[in-house]
Amino acid sequence: MSQPGILELISFGSDGWGKALLAGAWMTILIALAGYTIGAVIGSFGAWAKISGGRSLRIAADAYTTVLRGIPDLLVIYLFYFGGSAVVTAVGRLLGAEGFLGFPGFLAGSLAVGVTSGAQFTEIFRGAFKAVHAGEIEAAIACGMGRLLRFRRIIAPLTLRHALPGMGNVWQVVLKESALVSITGVAELLRQTQVAAGSTGLPFDFYVIAGAIYLMISTGSGLFLRRAETHFSRGVRRG
Repeated sequence: MSQPGILELISFGSDGWGKALLAGAWMTILIALAGYTIGAVIGSFGAWAKISGGRSLRIAADAYTTVLRGIPDLLVIYLFYFGGSAVVTAVGRLLGAEGFLGFPGFLAGSLAVGVTSGAQFTEIFRGAFKAVHAGEIEAAIACGMGRLLRFRRIIAPLTLRHALPGMGNVWQVVLKESALVSITGVAELLRQTQVAAGSTGLPFDFYVIAGAIYLMISTGSGLFLRRAETHFSRGVRRG
């Protein structure tokens, strides 16, 4: 009996795995978006703590970036998943529930990816802020802009322009890190691929298909981010 072709494997019929792979790809994108957003928020506060915070905040931010950039991302996911499950189980017992209560894999994975990417965002935003020319801030002060207006009209847009290349790189990393969330049982792309490979006995075929899907997502989002970088950087790159 001949092996099915690629088109048969990814078909949307009863014998194909197209629907499962598509659902897994969508879940991968959702995890990446959630983790990316969480990371950007954490990174904003981390950069602020390093730039404008007091000594204790700077120490805390330095410790955060040092620790999170120094331990494996997979370990962070384990800590969130099993640590979160332990906390949920303990709270459940206090409320009268019995047995083990698992922490949602999607939430654990998104938080873990967000916390790890937040360390990278912290350094990106800090460096981007440092790249803003002091004269532009001084000009805003001379025009009578208050601190909030100065941040909204001058500092934030210019910082974002300088940060965009780094933010694009973080997105590519987060997209690949989302595959690690499969260990929590979330039916993202890699998990669906593992199930399909085990069910059909065609691991090489399905892992090649998964690689192609990851590449399409990465390439498509990369093109979007590069266009955004070009758009927001107009008038900044001058010889």
